[in-house]
Amino acid sequence: MKAVIQRVSEASVVIYGEKVAQIGKGLLILLGVERGDEQSDMEWLARKCAAMRIFPDAADVMNLSVRDVDGEVLVVSQFTLAASIRKGNRPSYINAAGHDLAIPLYEGFCAEMERETGKSVGRGRFGADMKVSLVNDGPVTIIADSRDK
Repeated sequence: MKAVIQRVSEASVVIYGEKVAQIGKGLLILLGVERGDEQSDMEWLARKCAAMRIFPDAADVMNLSVRDVDGEVLVVSQFTLAASIRKGNRPSYINAAGHDLAIPLYEGFCAEMERETGKSVGRGRFGADMKVSLVNDGPVTIIADSRDK
């Protein structure tokens, strides 16, 4: 399972002209589920995202987590994170999990983030054509892979 974690001052998702989710200060997490991912990958990655100290403290040192700053979280499914570009110029998505695995792990990740942060998590819509807007704060962008645990 892969995640692109971005510290944002705001972020939103629009689907067919309708804003379906919006957050202020917090994390925008683009989440890719790959074949072979399991519940343990989802749980590890959610705990890591919730505890990651990438927000500034009073001394302007990145020392606080999204929980510590009472931040919000928006999670958007993104199968393209599983892309392979080894051969040719057209990415292969053969490593992306099918809906039967990806949807439960995506939903589980969102639920785990809610448990970890104590707040409702904004969500995109799995499989939809989404327009994601954000103001990356810093910019701070971290790439995490559960295979690195």
